[in-house]
Amino acid sequence: MNLAYWRRAFMVLIGVVSCANAWAGSVGFQELTTLDERGAPIKLAIWYPSSSHADTVSLGWTTQEVAMNGALSEGRHPLIVISHGTGGTYFSHHDTATTLARAGFIAAAVMHPGDNAQDQSRRFFILERPGHIRRALDYLLQDWPGHAQVDAGRIGIFGFSAGGFTALVNIGGQPDMERIIPFCKEHSDHFACQLIAQESIAGRAAHAPMTEQLQTWDDRIKAAVIAAPALGFTFAHRLQRVTIPVQLWRAEDDWILPHPWYAEEVRRALPQAPKYHLVSHAGHFDFLAPCTPVMAQRLPDICSSATGFDRPAFHRAFNEEVVAFFQRTLEVEGR
Repeated sequence: MNLAYWRRAFMVLIGVVSCANAWAGSVGFQELTTLDERGAPIKLAIWYPSSSHADTVSLGWTTQEVAMNGALSEGRHPLIVISHGTGGTYFSHHDTATTLARAGFIAAAVMHPGDNAQDQSRRFFILERPGHIRRALDYLLQDWPGHAQVDAGRIGIFGFSAGGFTALVNIGGQPDMERIIPFCKEHSDHFACQLIAQESIAGRAAHAPMTEQLQTWDDRIKAAVIAAPALGFTFAHRLQRVTIPVQLWRAEDDWILPHPWYAEEVRRALPQAPKYHLVSHAGHFDFLAPCTPVMAQRLPDICSSATGFDRPAFHRAFNEEVVAFFQRTLEVEGR
């Protein structure tokens, strides 16, 4: 056997060892609470690299392999904060959070007060959401028991739907909320416009001013993944302040936020071209974690995908792309 053969064999062996190291350890998990600016509780779900033993645990309607309140692995870890969509929960993207944790990130998902599966009393106060993210970051960097191991120079954000809107404001977007009512007069069939039509409070919320805009723009965030952003049309010509890298995702068959008024408007408005992904045959809710059988039975509208679209397979590729993007843009070495 020649030298080239042994060189190839050695490289394969190195690759096997590297992969083993990349997935060493387990994923720790905690549920904690901090407060928003009104004193309302903000619940957080936090996944992180752990040196503790993991067990199969029932969390909400999911089953996850995690070390409950396990020890945080040694070293400093980059942080990704996650913002769910309207009516979602901090488990909406648990598979993405777990994948991030296995890659060495701390992934902290926010349960937005008044805009979640249990409480939708403030779902039209969408401009409160960026403040929730800011308060969560304050807590994670200052008061969370593991705060000393958070790499404050490597923070990213992941946002889906209303969470995408939230993330865009947090990274410098200035949405024109006055555009909503005129837009809905022309597009009354759109999901957001149907919600507005159902609620007497909607007109007031839709015209809410951009209060404390400088406070919601958070320059601690260095990279963003945005999936199917809600109210994308409000950001037309209003993303000039966004200078960080953005990965932008659009579902081809998104009838909740139909093309071209949402993700496309964001893509056009960003001053630097985002890393753009168009997912063929995907629907809006395909960005949510694949559903358990119980969820599929109780929430068919959210859990159903188009015939032939494999949500679990998509999520394996999606999560890899998200992790790779944050590793690259936050200059994080692969584990």
